[in-house]
Amino acid sequence: MPADAAPPPAADAAPPPAAPRKPRYDVVIVGGGHNGLVAAAYLARAGRSVLLLERSGHLGGAAVSTRPFPGVDVRLSAYSYLVSLLPRQIVTDLGLRVTLRRRAVSSYTPTIRDGRPTGLLIGADEQRTREAFARLTGSDREYTAWRRFQEMTGRVAARVFPTLTEPLPTRAELRARVDDDAAWQALFDRPLGETVETHFADDLVRGIVLTDALIGTFSHAHDPSLRQNRCFLYHVIGGGTGDWDVPVGGMGAVTGALADAARTAGAELLTGHPVHRIDTDGREAAVHYRAAGTEGTVAARRVLVGAAPRTLAALLGEDDGAPVSGSQLKVNMVLRRLPRLRDTAVDPRDAFAGTFHIAEGYGQLAAAYRQAAAGERPAAPPSEIYCHTLTDPTILGPGPARAGFQTLTLFGLLTPGELFPDVHTDPAGHTDPAGHAARRRELLDATLAQLDAQLAEPLADCLAEDAEGRPCLEAKAPGDLERELRLPGGHIFHGDLSFPYAAEGDGRWGVETRHPNVLLCGAGAVRGGGVSGVPGHNAAMAVLEAGDGG
Repeated sequence: MPADAAPPPAADAAPPPAAPRKPRYDVVIVGGGHNGLVAAAYLARAGRSVLLLERSGHLGGAAVSTRPFPGVDVRLSAYSYLVSLLPRQIVTDLGLRVTLRRRAVSSYTPTIRDGRPTGLLIGADEQRTREAFARLTGSDREYTAWRRFQEMTGRVAARVFPTLTEPLPTRAELRARVDDDAAWQALFDRPLGETVETHFADDLVRGIVLTDALIGTFSHAHDPSLRQNRCFLYHVIGGGTGDWDVPVGGMGAVTGALADAARTAGAELLTGHPVHRIDTDGREAAVHYRAAGTEGTVAARRVLVGAAPRTLAALLGEDDGAPVSGSQLKVNMVLRRLPRLRDTAVDPRDAFAGTFHIAEGYGQLAAAYRQAAAGERPAAPPSEIYCHTLTDPTILGPGPARAGFQTLTLFGLLTPGELFPDVHTDPAGHTDPAGHAARRRELLDATLAQLDAQLAEPLADCLAEDAEGRPCLEAKAPGDLERELRLPGGHIFHGDLSFPYAAEGDGRWGVETRHPNVLLCGAGAVRGGGVSGVPGHNAAMAVLEAGDGG
């Protein structure tokens, strides 16, 4: 496997100027991820002077496209890879030239039943889906339950999603908006496992439903904290439908459009300017940064921070709270061709077009959680795959396109950062990159073995090779994401997700902090997580609503 590399600068990134153009701005935004860019575009369009300072040499944060394999002209979505939670309102307000394409297939889940390879293909063709359920389970019961469950989550999605860009409702207000006591109890009040087990009898079907509750979240079906419910909710409400779409051109096309919108509106976007301290008295702030080996300070009426709450606390010199930990394995691959399946009833182009579930039966997910919670690598690591190029081949350069190359993105579940040697918890204070890489490789091999068990040929035989003859495969564990993206603990949501209603101290928009002129505008805000732009929009609205020039 090639060594992991930090993403190169985005194609639209210009060399950073030596310093900001002005000593004081209405708003300084810390972090150039997609949420920071959304906030910059809204505020600059409203006439505010806006400076955005980004640590790395490129914009986009986790929503970027890269060419990670030398000599292979393929632009991969390096970290984030699908879009569901980006409101049409933001796209329209900012005039974004972004195309999101619906996948023809929702999911395929292979399994072995009665000693023979089979699986469940769920797609837009309802008759084919019904037949797939009947073939797997022997009756229409699970299909009928599936449709009833989808109708319930669809009603909730249609009522909850529009509230994400409105002032934060109270719990009572959101419950009244949902206007369905059974759905509220199923998704907001009771552990999701109770709902899954009430609706479904088949282990595989139960597992397919539960996976949406475990993306980047270390939890289990009956977790009393309901963190699994919160994760599930954000995975089924996007766009008011719960659909997850493919960004044409890759994730870099989304953040490229956002950067263009912000620049066109007059925002100043500087890369290579890491911020290391924020001072504020609640009315004025000073943002301290480093650039090209020098120290600088810029003043602002307001500061918006796209980093995690723990990072913001550190910038303010405050207690950064309890540690957080990510729970994922992200693998990017380029293939010469798609592998053949053991289940010959399904075309690989259908199976990989949606979400391909691996080792994600209900019992398998429970076992993986128990093993990981005990500090052991799951014996059968669960994961899911999708092929971007079956829906959007534009990320392939001319050569790979002619050769019929395809890409695969694998996202592993229930692999918390605690399973990997961590530079912050080493008792002697030493780093252990070799130990982290070895554990990552061990987990990768075990994960790919679960995939190979469903294939008629080894995945390795299908991988393309880079210019140096190495297989086109890169893997990133939580520690890698912490190092490359400064995500605390490698947590892709900056911390556990919250329900989209107000808790004590959350403020009017869910972006407020205890400092009146410092706001969160990243995934750690209430209603954060995913490529949505919602925290950026809401932070901008909070500033504009204040109407004090900041």
